[in-house]
Amino acid sequence: MKRHSTFDWIGLLIGIFLIALGILAFANPNLILTGLVFLYGIAAVVLGVADLVLYIRVERYTGFGPVLSLISGIVSVMSGIMLLVYPRTGAMVLTLLFPLWFISHCISRLFQLHRIRPIAGRWISVALALNIVGLILGLLMLMSPIFTLSTLRYFSSIYLILLGLDGLLSSITRTGRWL
Repeated sequence: MKRHSTFDWIGLLIGIFLIALGILAFANPNLILTGLVFLYGIAAVVLGVADLVLYIRVERYTGFGPVLSLISGIVSVMSGIMLLVYPRTGAMVLTLLFPLWFISHCISRLFQLHRIRPIAGRWISVALALNIVGLILGLLMLMSPIFTLSTLRYFSSIYLILLGLDGLLSSITRTGRWL
């Protein structure tokens, strides 16, 4: 029998990309906002495509979780493309779109926790806590646009680093070496 690797290369690449993006945003907080908008647009497109791929894999199941992955993926891709095409306008609109992206992505990941439980083992609590913190942060940014602008550089960079670490841990635990 041929042994197939269960290593999650897409999760690993997304995790590395998110960590690099978070470190870049944290290391230079005075970076031009349009540059950050462009980078966040790329991240939104990549994560949206990942959510759409996840929906394609679980479309045979019914319920709220797969539909939420579809909606989250579409919103993420649309938001990312808008940020890439109009970075200056995106900087102004970012105060609304970025919290919506945070909220939709965190809700989507919370509804997918039952799927990763057999794979993640003890890391399920890290993923749960990370997505709850992201959901709270998204709601706070949605309520106060001034809070969004002041915290976008710091909290989102820390969150992106943690989200990237979560992606790395998820891709590593799929190999069975860390369980």
